[in-house]
Amino acid sequence: MHTSAGLPRTAPQAVLFDRDGTIVVDVPYNGDPSLVRPMPGAREVLDGLRSRGIPVGVVTNQSGIARGYVTREQVDAVNARVEDLLGPFAVWEVCPHGADDGCRCRKPGPGMVLSASERLGLDPAEVAVIGDIGADMGAAAAAGARGVLVPTDITLDEEIRDAPAVARDLAEAVESLWAGTP
Repeated sequence: MHTSAGLPRTAPQAVLFDRDGTIVVDVPYNGDPSLVRPMPGAREVLDGLRSRGIPVGVVTNQSGIARGYVTREQVDAVNARVEDLLGPFAVWEVCPHGADDGCRCRKPGPGMVLSASERLGLDPAEVAVIGDIGADMGAAAAAGARGVLVPTDITLDEEIRDAPAVARDLAEAVESLWAGTP
């Protein structure tokens, strides 16, 4: 497989995942760790990447903090439960802002992907982002990272149409990142 520039595609050096709807079942504004449920196959996919020495991270918008629906402490407790169920992540990036706050971190902005890449010592072009909505793909593109969309029931048709790559599930998404690489 080649990129649009005709250059061979290289395997990513890290994979960042959206949280809600991608690695765990989406519970809107979840502040209760007992409600965390992994998406099918998530643990196996993450463990497979870890076993290959590929760092995994999370980039997640949590506007419920700005809206007063959940506290940062509740979000941190949910994230800790995600780690309990899915294993350790090399990096977590959480945007606590609302859509109108004008921050640089909120997806589809590039901030969290850029920060995670920097924290991992990587160029964003060496990183892939897997998510379930267009904002995840927008963040990847804005940062210069590769994006793979894994649609769910809430993914819009135009988000699927506009995605750089689409996979049926997390396993296919990860496999696609290594397809055609040397």
